[in-house]
Amino acid sequence: MTTTAKKKTTKTVKAKTVATAIPNLPKIPFAFEVLDAASKQRTKAKKIEVLQRYAHDSIMALMIWNFDETAISVLPPGEVPYGNTREDNSVTGTLSDKISDAVGKMSEMGSTSLGSQDQGKASIRKEYTKFYNFLKGGNDKLSNLRRETMFINILEGLHPLEAEILILVKDKKLTEKYKITKEVASAAYPQITWGGRS
Repeated sequence: MTTTAKKKTTKTVKAKTVATAIPNLPKIPFAFEVLDAASKQRTKAKKIEVLQRYAHDSIMALMIWNFDETAISVLPPGEVPYGNTREDNSVTGTLSDKISDAVGKMSEMGSTSLGSQDQGKASIRKEYTKFYNFLKGGNDKLSNLRRETMFINILEGLHPLEAEILILVKDKKLTEKYKITKEVASAAYPQITWGGRS
């Protein structure tokens, strides 16, 4: 009986070690992979370590857009409508709903892929240089219609989990999905100067 008790204790300790270990992500990870890995860490120090290990300007841009009070989104808050008539007429709802459905299917399958449906999808890493168009003071000459169309086109081209991040960030709601705070972002990226953006 003592041997069985020791084995259970050992398994529990190993499970805890694995849960807090910093994962080895692909060489060029998606933003959702980095944020998910950081979010799953139990300590602030580990969250910071993940963000630093996989640091990229695109991740810092997300942190600024989400946490900097002076990075003011000029996109309408809330749900994102469909941007064109290319979609099948039987599809109803919003682009936000479509992205949520895709993310839900991935969760059900226990995978971050929908197979062939998300092949060739872009990443935030490739699109982040366009973020200035969606912030006050970034490109104020752009018409609202053009700006919103550009945002919708980016969302439609992104992997669904990447698109979900942009929808959260535009409304400063990243913390609704990821357990990352401004304090963690500031410690991970001390080079970010907060404020003075709009």
